[in-house]
Amino acid sequence: MTTVLSFLLTIAVLVTVHEWGHYRMARACGVRVLRFSVGFGPVLWRRQTHPEATEWVVCALPLGGYVRMLDSREETVPPESLAMAFDHRPLLQRSMIVAAGPLANLVLAVLLYAVAAWWGTQEPVARLATPAAGSLMERAGLQAGERVVALCVGRPNPLGRGADDGCEAVESLTGLHWLLTRAALDRQAVSLELAVDGRAGARQVTLDLAAFSGEVDEQFLRRVGLTGVYSEPVIQRVMDGGAAQEAGVQAGDRVLSVDGTAVRDAAALRERIRSHSNPSEPQIWLVNRGGRDIELEVRPRAATTSEGLRVARVEAAIGSTPEFVTVRKGPLQAVAQGVSQAFEMSWLTVRMMGRMIIGEASIRQLSGPLTIADAAGQSAQRGAAQYLGFLALVSVSLFVLNLVPLPMLDGGHLMYHLFEAFTGRPPSDLWLERLQRIGMVLLLMLMALALTNDVMRLLGLN
Repeated sequence: MTTVLSFLLTIAVLVTVHEWGHYRMARACGVRVLRFSVGFGPVLWRRQTHPEATEWVVCALPLGGYVRMLDSREETVPPESLAMAFDHRPLLQRSMIVAAGPLANLVLAVLLYAVAAWWGTQEPVARLATPAAGSLMERAGLQAGERVVALCVGRPNPLGRGADDGCEAVESLTGLHWLLTRAALDRQAVSLELAVDGRAGARQVTLDLAAFSGEVDEQFLRRVGLTGVYSEPVIQRVMDGGAAQEAGVQAGDRVLSVDGTAVRDAAALRERIRSHSNPSEPQIWLVNRGGRDIELEVRPRAATTSEGLRVARVEAAIGSTPEFVTVRKGPLQAVAQGVSQAFEMSWLTVRMMGRMIIGEASIRQLSGPLTIADAAGQSAQRGAAQYLGFLALVSVSLFVLNLVPLPMLDGGHLMYHLFEAFTGRPPSDLWLERLQRIGMVLLLMLMALALTNDVMRLLGLN
């Protein structure tokens, strides 16, 4: 239910703001607005104060909306009302009305990012979990428990800073994810500054993200090496009758090593347990209990996961509570961050779309309503600030998508206006009809592709 309500709220807010942009600019330019609709299909609610006023409606299908303006191309307009018709306004005003919808989404994104930054969020500290096997971080020698305090663009120099001194403080693991993604899209090498024994910047490690060639998909962070939030290899709870209880493992034990190999975090311990393939042979655990090191023989038992995979388990809750930090900005800093984040995300979205078009990025990254609904529900459950950030991200995506020069979208109408500006005449009705049909087919293909990607993700096949 949370997912459905969050999704409906997301669509309602973004569509209303988008159409409000068109509506306000039309009114400012003297154009009469006949109807303001949120949704399509059968009308659920209608309000109109008098026959000449705008009709406000809410429809049954909440997947879009529209603003219908007086237009002599669509209906007969009395001579005395022609000045209020959209198609009789100057070209600049018509272009401003079309562009106002996407720009309203951009302004909304700025405000939402700013409010989220001012509100503050609880985010995991930028402490690394065990890097994924074969990943960039593993090859660079990074280890679980190390804390990243800054990221610098370029390789380190003798002065201890990046080649172009383009260093940014890393406030949280979420911030590190964003900085690495941005650097990968720019195909840059970065150096991570690590805290050693409480001394920030005491160690630097270089990651050459140019190897990813701008391919930033769902598996990108894992290929870099980020596997999740750092958690110490502590036993939180032991289940009755499980392998851990039979071996004498107790809650509060800190696992130091398994079969002589040091265990640096909970993720590494879980992986060692899951990969144990011979139930007849025990694992030798060295645990610290109350200041004393104790050696235990643990025999993980084979089990089948919900995905049908055979893994080994010890029936114990593993991992300490992750460390979190509150990331919060002052009012002015929050506004500045909102502006910066909105424009950076817009540019990132444009570049990703461009790379999908030329084949440098996979079209499997295209998301549809099912993925958006799932993300809306998850972000809402994590708190107001997280949901506002998600809402801002989708608003940025709508801003960029609507400016794509594709018939049926605002960018397509702006393309028509550009043609009119150069030729002195609008496209013919015949060409408009043909382009509208082409645009409809392309949009349906994109929607089908996005929905297919959604289903593949839900089935775990993408």
